[in-house]
Amino acid sequence: MPNKFSWILLTTVLLVYSCDSNQIFDEYKSVPNQWNKDSLISFSMTPPDSTNLYNLFINIRNTSDYKFSNLFLIAEINFPHGKTIKDTLEYQMAKPDGTLMGEGFTDVKENKLWYREAVRFDEVGEYTITIQHAMRNNGEVNGVDNLEGITDVGFRIEPATN
Repeated sequence: MPNKFSWILLTTVLLVYSCDSNQIFDEYKSVPNQWNKDSLISFSMTPPDSTNLYNLFINIRNTSDYKFSNLFLIAEINFPHGKTIKDTLEYQMAKPDGTLMGEGFTDVKENKLWYREAVRFDEVGEYTITIQHAMRNNGEVNGVDNLEGITDVGFRIEPATN
């Protein structure tokens, strides 16, 4: 019986994964118990072409241990030939009443956050995207050393639609 169950599980996972025709790149990295402010989460990828436009997303999975209403991130794209683009981003993570935003029925919420729109990867080769948090408590100069409640950080590329 375990072999039949394994086969059904594998088939279901493959079907769900293959039904997502929008993805060009979609990868997650797990965050240990806490996300240290100096910890960079990196993704390396080679785009399929240099002519089409793509939308970029940062995906965040968080639990109710996340105690902030927003999320500040520093994201950086390193191009194959040395060019770098660095952005400081802010995303709303909770409604005014404190309810966490995102998809999911359990304690874990998934947020698909816009990063960049209509990007053309005009350099051939491998691109590296790094993401780190830049959270601070209100009224404090120093950042939050260890951010709790973030379980996974992802990066996703989809074709831009007209």
